[in-house]
Amino acid sequence: MNEKVSRLINEQINKEFYSAYLYLDFANYYDAVGLDGFANWYKIQAQEERDHAMLFYTYLQNNGQSVTLEAIGRPEWDKGDNMTPLKRALEHEQYVTASINNIYAAAYEVHDFRTMQVLDWFVKEQGEEEKNASDMITKMELFGGDSKGLYMLNSELKGRVYSAPSLVL
Repeated sequence: MNEKVSRLINEQINKEFYSAYLYLDFANYYDAVGLDGFANWYKIQAQEERDHAMLFYTYLQNNGQSVTLEAIGRPEWDKGDNMTPLKRALEHEQYVTASINNIYAAAYEVHDFRTMQVLDWFVKEQGEEEKNASDMITKMELFGGDSKGLYMLNSELKGRVYSAPSLVL
């Protein structure tokens, strides 16, 4: 595997674990304000991000590359209102998309088709992640200002269950 591609994937592992930390912090926020459905949503998001990190981890190991685990930064964000985590989540997903696109470009440059094939799954996943984050903002804009609407939205989010990704490396 190309050294640059390996390094970028190693960095992505850290970014995915950071994403999990960030989403757990969002869950903490929502638990503290009594929105347990929103907290559930972000706890599941954190699980997904940890799985993404482990997929990259396994991919590197399966390809004879060493994995270097770095320190995970503390989530830093201004805790405004109930919309703040939703907007930060969309910004963060856009950042992760750009990072994965950067790995894809590096793999393309060296004709690393196996890595590109694995990254195809992540590119698709990021499209879904950005849409979910955008949809959450739209729903909060529509229903979040009304206590009954917020209650219903929170109840809907409480019903989300975890589903592990299915990607063969």
